Amino acid sequence: MTLIWFLVFNYHSQNNYLKVVFLDVGQGDSIYIEAPNGKQIVVDGGPDSKILSSLSKVMPFADRSIDMIIATHPDSDHIGGFPLLVDNYKVSNIIENGSVSTSKIYTSLEEKINKNKINKIIARRGMHIILDDKKNIYLDILFPDRNVSDMDSNDASIVGKLVYGNNSFMLTGDASTYTENLIEWNEKENTLHSDVLKIGHHGSRTSSSLLWLEKVNPKVAIISAGKNNRYGHPHKELLDRLSDLHIPFLSTYDKGNITFESDGVNLIKK
Repeated sequence: MTLIWFLVFNYHSQNNYLKVVFLDVGQGDSIYIEAPNGKQIVVDGGPDSKILSSLSKVMPFADRSIDMIIATHPDSDHIGGFPLLVDNYKVSNIIENGSVSTSKIYTSLEEKINKNKINKIIARRGMHIILDDKKNIYLDILFPDRNVSDMDSNDASIVGKLVYGNNSFMLTGDASTYTENLIEWNEKENTLHSDVLKIGHHGSRTSSSLLWLEKVNPKVAIISAGKNNRYGHPHKELLDRLSDLHIPFLSTYDKGNITFESDGVNLIKK
C-alpha cells in the first residue's frame, strides 16, 4: 500500500508553471522547486553560503519561507548551506535519508532543526509528496527502501521522481551505480523514464551507469559541479556514456543556474 504524505505548506503566490532550478552552488548540489500554487522545496543545500545568493536570483526578496528542504544524504557538499538557509528562511519540513554524520555541519543542522521545531521525516520508498493537489504535481520517493544507516553515504542518497503531467525530473543526489540497481523498475510501464535527469554524484564515473541511463532515457541531463574542481567531475567515462546514448547535457559550472518551466505538457528551458 502506497504511503501518501499530505503535507501542510505555507501559502505563496499562484501561477501556471512548475519551476525547477538546478542552482549553481559550485562543487555541490542544490535544486529549487516551486509549484504553480507557490509551494517551495529545496533539494540539497550545496557546500556553503552560495546557496543564498543562488536562491536570491530565483525567489522574491520578500519571500522568507520555504515549505520543505530535502537532504539527500549528510555529506557537506549537499547540506553545507542548510544551516544558513534555516537561519535566513522559515523552513517548515525536512526530509532526510536516516543516515547520521559526525561532521560539524551535520551537528549544526540537526541543532537548528530541533531549535526551530522543523518537522523531520525519514524518507522511504513509496512516499508520495503532493506539492499541488489541484494540478497533481508530486514527488515520489524511490529510494531508500531500507534502513541506510550502515550504508556508504553516497549509496544511501534519496532518489526521487518529480512529476507534473507529461513532464518529469529524476533527482538522484550522489546515488551510485549500486543504488541505481536497487531501485524498482517496471519495464512495461517505463516507470523510471524522465525528461530531465540530474546526474548522480556530479558526473562521477561510479554513477549513471549505461543501464540506468537507458532506463531513465532523459531528453537532457544536468551535471551539478564546480568549474575546474579537484575531483575531475564530470569524468570522461560518464560523458562518453551520455554521448553513446545521444543524451545532451547542461552543467552548472558552464551555465550557472539552469531553469526549467513546465505546464504539465510543455517543458521549457528558460
